Amino acid sequence: MAISEEILADYPNLPEVSPIGVELDWAWLAGHESEWGVHPKPSARGLTLMDIAVGSYAEVPEHPKHRSMAARGADIADDTPDMGYILNKKSDVWSSNVSELYEEAVARQWSATRDIPWNQLEELSPDLEHAMCQLCTTLSEIEMIASDLPAKWMWRMNHEFLEAKMFLCTQIMDEARHSEVFRKRALANGGGLLKSRGGSETLLRTIIEAKTYTQATALLHLLGEGMILDLFRQGEAIAPTDVEKRIFRMCMQDEARHVAYGTMHIRHSVENDPDVAEEIHEALDHGEAAMLALGTAPDMSTALAMLLAGGADKIEEVGFPLQMQLGKNQLTSYLARCERAGVGRLERTTLPLAELGIEIEELRRGVGA
Repeated sequence: MAISEEILADYPNLPEVSPIGVELDWAWLAGHESEWGVHPKPSARGLTLMDIAVGSYAEVPEHPKHRSMAARGADIADDTPDMGYILNKKSDVWSSNVSELYEEAVARQWSATRDIPWNQLEELSPDLEHAMCQLCTTLSEIEMIASDLPAKWMWRMNHEFLEAKMFLCTQIMDEARHSEVFRKRALANGGGLLKSRGGSETLLRTIIEAKTYTQATALLHLLGEGMILDLFRQGEAIAPTDVEKRIFRMCMQDEARHVAYGTMHIRHSVENDPDVAEEIHEALDHGEAAMLALGTAPDMSTALAMLLAGGADKIEEVGFPLQMQLGKNQLTSYLARCERAGVGRLERTTLPLAELGIEIEELRRGVGA
C-alpha cells in the first residue's frame, strides 16, 4: 500500500515493505484529525470513564452503524467482521448512571478471603448455626444466577455500548464473590450446606429463561436482587455475630449498584420505547409468582425467623413478626423501584397484598405514588 503524500511529507524515510516482504500500512500515522490534541483531564479520583467522555468519544449512538468488536470512536475498516450482535439499540442495554457505577464497582472490590474476619467467627448454638447455614445455602444458590444472567447476554450486546458491558463484567465478579462468601460461611463454622428446594430453582429459571434482556433485567434487578438487597439491609438484625454483619454489609454495597443499574436501565428503555413496558409487566407477573414461592418456602422462611428471633425460644413471639415486617419492607421497596423505573405495578401486582397485611393505600404512601 502506497504511503499517502500527507504522511510521506512528515516521515519521508518510511519503508513500504517490511524486511520479510510484507506490504506495510502507515495510515494510522495520520491520526484521528477531529480529535487529535483533545486531552481529557483527570479528576480528583484519577482518570475516570466520565473524564474521557470528551468530543465524539462521549457520543453513544442510539443505533450503531456496525456490529464489530471495534472500540467506539475507532476508524473502522470495511473488512472488519460483523459479530452478529442482537442488542443493537442503546435502549436495549443503556442506563444513565452506568459509567459512574462502573467506577464505583472497580474502586470497591473486596475479597471474600481477606476482607472477612473469619478468625473471629464465634461458635453458635445449634439452632442458630443451622439457621445461618440454611440461609447461606439458599443465598449461595441465588447469587450465582446473577452472574449467569449478565454472562448470557453480554456477548450479544453491540460493542458500542462498552460502558454497559464493562459494568456487567463487575456484576459478574461481584456475584461470584457473593456466592463464594456464603458458601464459605456455611462451611466455616462446621455446619455445612443444607437444603435446596424447588422454590428458589423456579425463580432462578424464570430469570435465566427470560425472552429479552430487558425482561431479564426487570426480573433480576427490580425483583430478585432488589428483594435480596432489602434482606442485606436487615443484616444487623439477622446476623448472629459481627462476621455475618460484615458479610451482609459488603454484599449490600454491591447489590445496591446492581439494582441502581437495573432500575435506571428499565427507565431508559421505557422512556425511549414505551411499547416495551407491557413485556416488562408480563415478565414481572410471572416473576412475582415465583418470588412468592421462594419467600414462603419453608426452609428460607423458618431460617430467617430463627435468626431474627435470636434462637428457637422466641421464634413465634419475635421471629415471625419480624419476618413479616421484613416481607412488607421488601414488597414496598420493590413497588417503589417499579415506580422509579417507569413500570408502576400498584394496580397490577399479583402479590397477595391482603395476606401480607398491606392495604393498597398504605403501599401508595410507601412508594410516594
